[in-house]
Amino acid sequence: MARDERDFLDLLKFELKFLEDGGYGRSPHTPWRRQTVFEDSPTCLNFSDPTRPHPCTECLLMRFVPREHKDQVSPCQHIPLTDNGETIDYFYRRGTQLELLKLEEALASWLRKQISEDVYKRQIHRRPKTAFNEIR
Repeated sequence: MARDERDFLDLLKFELKFLEDGGYGRSPHTPWRRQTVFEDSPTCLNFSDPTRPHPCTECLLMRFVPREHKDQVSPCQHIPLTDNGETIDYFYRRGTQLELLKLEEALASWLRKQISEDVYKRQIHRRPKTAFNEIR
């Protein structure tokens, strides 16, 4: 099975920039249809390809999908974004304009948190080993 070879940190940073630049606004090609978080982003392996040749299992975001939702058609819609476990799917099902604004806020916050955590992990792994570090 092929794997997503993109850098995880770059993917998260790109998604945050896409969100902040209004990437989930109405598309001029499909103004009647709401853009879907992750699926309508260039970060999606199947972006702009209705045949969806890549299984979602190849996506880097699958690490955030709870086990019970990994077999869904759009598993990324079930990534918990908030401490209360609210997912993208949750916000869409609520359906109000206010909830969609909350979705964008929750997504931006979640992306920033994941970026910070990944940067921190990379810094830890790059630190030179010392006798003190090896004891811990």
